Amino acid sequence: MKAVVFSFTQAGTALGCRVVAHLRGEGWDVRQASLKKFAVVQEGVLPFTPNLHDEAARAFEAARLVVFIGAAGIAVRTIAPFIRHKDLDPAVLVIDEKGQFVIPLLSGHIGGANAIARRLAEELQGQAVVTTATDVNALFAVDEWAARQGLRLSSLADAKAFAAAMLEKGAAGVYSDFPLQGPLPQGLVYAFHGDAGLVITTKAQVPVFRTTVVARPVIVHVGIGCRKGTTARDIAYWVNAVLQRANLSPDAIADVSSIDVKRGEAGLLAFAKAQQWPLHFFTADELNAVPGDFTASDFVKERVGTDNVCERAAVLASHQGTLIVTKQSRRGITVAVACERYQARFDY
Repeated sequence: MKAVVFSFTQAGTALGCRVVAHLRGEGWDVRQASLKKFAVVQEGVLPFTPNLHDEAARAFEAARLVVFIGAAGIAVRTIAPFIRHKDLDPAVLVIDEKGQFVIPLLSGHIGGANAIARRLAEELQGQAVVTTATDVNALFAVDEWAARQGLRLSSLADAKAFAAAMLEKGAAGVYSDFPLQGPLPQGLVYAFHGDAGLVITTKAQVPVFRTTVVARPVIVHVGIGCRKGTTARDIAYWVNAVLQRANLSPDAIADVSSIDVKRGEAGLLAFAKAQQWPLHFFTADELNAVPGDFTASDFVKERVGTDNVCERAAVLASHQGTLIVTKQSRRGITVAVACERYQARFDY
């Protein structure tokens, strides 16, 4: 995780060294930059190269956290040309040079700026100035929670509508296809219907609440077998058809897997690349070692050394999870789907 700390005064640069030490203790890879006259005084501080504008451009491209130590106006004017979208921008904080106030400016929830601000304020014995509505009203922030848990939200528009409903009603429902660990946050109640709610599922459609934000864990693994020369288009058609029949969302797909003899199969490689899904290959011995009841084929075993590719590959990729779609065949393409064991966590 890369972070950048900018400062503009001697006192700000000294405080920046404290911020850098704290962030490095949390595992951040930090670059600290300041005006040249302060950089030569403080060890480890680099001069702006060649200027603050270019430093900020690089930071927005590569870093997940940007900290300005100085006036909020400097930070706002500096970052303005580079702001893209709340799910793309890094967390941006501004701290006054005495460390009295730590203010998250961008990506308070998704980027974790609010949480980082609170930790830095405690370290500096200052005050975190958090202005997001859910935090001010001590309500559950679904986008921050989903980012922490590695879940994919149905959309940021859904998250915004959910937050607005929570603020209006003071509470919202939660429905999960998985066990829930930890006490529910303030403002959430178990529910199967209602005006607004959070749904935790791998499914594509779950008609539960009138205003719904869906959080999907990335725990679904697709196993594929195919004849030599099968096109990416044919594989995509059949995989999508299998997912639709099973009411599974592509947002929940973690990866695709097959047997290693298909490592050079152009259609399979092109399909995975187009979907931006990682593609893994297993040997016949690895597949044969997977315990379970699978749809066996003597013909397949004779050709590749294992009696089933798609089911065994899906289960192996899911860390011995549950086979939720058994072998589905069409025109020499076989598809199966497995799901990891999962618990939704609120105890963070």
